[in-house]
Amino acid sequence: MANAGSGSLATILLLFLFQAALHKGAAQEPVVSQNLVTDNVSVVEGDTAIISCRVKNNDDSVIQLLNPNRQTIYFRDMRPLKDTRFQLVNFSDNELRVSLSNVSLSDEGRYVCQLYTDPPQEAYVDITVLIPPGNPIIEARDEVLSEGNETEMTCSAMSSKPAAVIRWMKGDKELPGKPRVELTYDKMYTVTSRLSFTVSKEDDGVPVSCIVDHPAVKDLRAQKYLEVQYKPEVKIVVEFPQGLTREGENLELTCQAKGKPQPQRVNWLKVDDDVPSHAVITGGDLYIENLNKSYNGTYRCVASNTVGESFDDYVLYVYDAPTTTPIPTTAITTTTTIITTSTSNPEANQDTAPSTEPAAHDSRAGEGAPRAVDHAVIGGVVAVVVFAMLCLLIVLGRYFARHKGTYFTHEAKGADDAADADTAIINAEGGHTNSDEKKEYYI
Repeated sequence: MANAGSGSLATILLLFLFQAALHKGAAQEPVVSQNLVTDNVSVVEGDTAIISCRVKNNDDSVIQLLNPNRQTIYFRDMRPLKDTRFQLVNFSDNELRVSLSNVSLSDEGRYVCQLYTDPPQEAYVDITVLIPPGNPIIEARDEVLSEGNETEMTCSAMSSKPAAVIRWMKGDKELPGKPRVELTYDKMYTVTSRLSFTVSKEDDGVPVSCIVDHPAVKDLRAQKYLEVQYKPEVKIVVEFPQGLTREGENLELTCQAKGKPQPQRVNWLKVDDDVPSHAVITGGDLYIENLNKSYNGTYRCVASNTVGESFDDYVLYVYDAPTTTPIPTTAITTTTTIITTSTSNPEANQDTAPSTEPAAHDSRAGEGAPRAVDHAVIGGVVAVVVFAMLCLLIVLGRYFARHKGTYFTHEAKGADDAADADTAIINAEGGHTNSDEKKEYYI
């Protein structure tokens, strides 16, 4: 115990002698040493800071660590300062490493690593204490927004060191804010950022985030979801018919309206005219039966809420009812009767001919409408005409065959008693000596 006590006394005596020598040479300014190596330290309030004094080329000089008030914290491996937050981490011929736990703002400053030479050599360690801001506070001027209006939000990050940086995000898009920095009496910073933007209906339910960037903390943010009211979106859906609207058919329309708040009123009207008196309107449904062309026009569905009103139009055009095409076999029978009659009376055939033409065609029926002319009917008519001509040829052939034979005239009378042909002609009845030549034609 006596040896230990004497050792401690020797160390303390050496320390006092060192300090006396140091004060004795105080008239000499310490030299910023190139032989000492230090690192500046940034530490979050409440954490532990590590202070390191390193010697490049040690010549057995004494090394010590001083606080910003130039009080000795460690002399070699001894701690004269009674602050137990300082603890020796490593001591060797080349390094003195000390830890400072539970750092507070009062610990911030310039610490001195000193090498006892003549004159003394010094290097400095600047300790910066980081104080994170409190949780950011985001406030909105309007709780419920309307489509097309401008709104304003503010976000505050209080009591930080250094001053925080505030960024704004709307969904995945960054928006510029207007920051304002204030320095408080306790050397803390309060930052307030203001954001203004115009909302649309697509912003409903989108988060707006206030993000605080600070070296003492990561991913510090506040978030608020937008609630945007907007005018109704209106759409008319044709339930029936699926194709063209024709005379005699029914029409059924449904008006789909969506908005925030949900539309409470949905009205049907006809532009520049009245809705047909027998039309049935049930909420968003419009039903008209037995269409005719007097119903043509523009039908409008109007929906409204507290934000405004919107509408959608449907243009009605009623087409002619579809025509019925005659059955081909019936057309052939009728045509045959007409042709048979025309054999004996051509004028009657001309009066009856229009009945074989196809029915009238509605040119407004659109693409894909059936044609009135049937190719089967035309083929049947041609076949009947050919058959009738063959029958006529047969009748004429039989007629020619029946009238074929030998024809006798009175020119040969008296030829029986004549000696020769000349005498027979002279003796013929009626005397044809000087009469005109008689000709006969057969048609």
